[in-house]
Amino acid sequence: MTTRLLHGAMLAVALAGLVLGGVLWWRGAGDTAAVVWAVATGPVVAVLAGSIALKLWQRRVGVDAIALVSMSAALALGEPLAALVVAIMFAGGNVLEDFAMRRAEADLTALTDRTPRLAHRQSDDGYVDVPVAEVEVDDRLLVRAGEVLPVDGALLDKEASLDESALTGEPIAVRHKSGDVLRSGSVNAGETFHLRATARVEASAYAGIVRMVEAAQTEKAPFIRMADRFAILLLPLTLAVAGAAWALSGDPIRGLAVLVVATPCPLILAAPVALIGGVSRAARRGILMKGGAALEALSEVRTALFDKTGTLTEGGARLVAIRTAPGIEPVEALALAASLEQGSHHVLAEAVMDAARQRGASLSFPSEIRETRGAGIEGRVEGRLVRAGSRQMVWPNGSLPGWAALGNESETLRIFVSIDDELAALLVMGDALRPDAAATVQALRRAGIVRVGMVTGDDAATANAIDAVLGLDFVHADCTPAQKVDVVRAEHRLAPTMMVGDGINDAPALAAASVGIALGARGATASSQAADVVLLVDSIDRVAEAVVIARRSRGIAMQSVVVGLALSGLGMVAAAFGYLTPIAGALFQEAIDVAVILNALRALSGPRSAGPARVTTVRSAHSPARQ
Repeated sequence: MTTRLLHGAMLAVALAGLVLGGVLWWRGAGDTAAVVWAVATGPVVAVLAGSIALKLWQRRVGVDAIALVSMSAALALGEPLAALVVAIMFAGGNVLEDFAMRRAEADLTALTDRTPRLAHRQSDDGYVDVPVAEVEVDDRLLVRAGEVLPVDGALLDKEASLDESALTGEPIAVRHKSGDVLRSGSVNAGETFHLRATARVEASAYAGIVRMVEAAQTEKAPFIRMADRFAILLLPLTLAVAGAAWALSGDPIRGLAVLVVATPCPLILAAPVALIGGVSRAARRGILMKGGAALEALSEVRTALFDKTGTLTEGGARLVAIRTAPGIEPVEALALAASLEQGSHHVLAEAVMDAARQRGASLSFPSEIRETRGAGIEGRVEGRLVRAGSRQMVWPNGSLPGWAALGNESETLRIFVSIDDELAALLVMGDALRPDAAATVQALRRAGIVRVGMVTGDDAATANAIDAVLGLDFVHADCTPAQKVDVVRAEHRLAPTMMVGDGINDAPALAAASVGIALGARGATASSQAADVVLLVDSIDRVAEAVVIARRSRGIAMQSVVVGLALSGLGMVAAAFGYLTPIAGALFQEAIDVAVILNALRALSGPRSAGPARVTTVRSAHSPARQ
């Protein structure tokens, strides 16, 4: 029987016993009712005793020990109804905790979903699909368009275009030449090519990232319920008060009444309810938290680290500027270039066409198309000779006019466009800053985040351009996945730290942080699995909203605990002086439970964010030029 089924069965037995015993008592069979109540309490006592024994073996003490003592004492002193009420409160708390974990983990996917399962290996009879674990060094492999590279290997064909964003965070496909070593986990963004394996799957790049994720996850301490933090103080204090009441009055029932009233159900129930409410509230906003542990950890964060590509930026090539020669309308030049790009397989072609469509340009059918791989494309559009591509192809000999000059050519990706052999336009492509990036940073500061920084695999010039817009506290550029982990650990030593990222290359850093937040709307299974929080909406303003929800929920939980314990303390005093019998004490405790649970349920609603959501979009640049 699983733990969840066991907890549900405990609660069902206790409730059934309460109802059946109540019916028997109402019909005058009080002795039989007492037996039913005692029997219904038995399973809860047995399970709780086993749980406490395990905790003691692990050198932990929880406040649920008070519940065991009170139930056992009530049964021994002939107060089975009081014992059963305590049993129902304890079993209900466990069921609520189970519900929290089930709700939080419902939409998660496995870490290895993206890992290639098969490789196309060359044999005497052609290419045969084999499990990647059977690929050996020097095997010749075929990688088709859109496929993930199964192992590291050397390129055998003249050239290949790879999307390495999952490994490096770089959104623009990288062109490789024959002999280059290609890394597993990359995606073939061009045409089919051949690969000579240089490493087995377990020694390849993607497998290394997966191992780093697993290693970082093992360093996390298990979540300890908020109740356990008070156990060392509450348990001896409760026993002392109960013993004093018995000793001074000579009546053991007074001691029992103290134990029943002191059963820390505000701790056992209120805290989980508030945390569950926060998790549910976040889920409705597209923020998937992996249980109350993630929410509680997020509420304590003081430092926020962001990846750049795909996190602070939109994660792909976008048209950020059009420079045109005098007399050439930007939309006209873009329409001609986009019409020509319809015949291209280059990774930037779709970006150019999307930009034209967004600006309402009409596309024509190109003819006489000739594409030079890695350089550009030429053809006729509406009878005009159009070229689009690198400077070497489009404008190899002429000097650049003033309108086409850039302040720092290494920081942008450029597409030169000529019309009838005259340089007509320069399309500047880049990775656009998310519209909500600046507002998110501001909202985090209002929410109590002290330091906000960026750690990225991109170059320093690009990273500093983002910093100039967002006003970050620090920037780490040119970082490998392992270096990102080092940065996260260094910040974590100073204060609780959250890491926000979207790619597989961010997964180790997400796992190493106090709280990892993954942008899961576009996939990125490995990072989603490594993270504690997954944003199901492609918007980073939910990061600040998650922090606000977490802090509010934990605040409500603490409020419920403090108020509940204060009321329980008053009840203990009243029971010690004989003003509350065990049954009355149990009912008083139930009233406290209802009050603190209703308060805890406030976590299901409330403020969503720490301030305004949006600011005007700003653009950043990327490298290199179309090759």
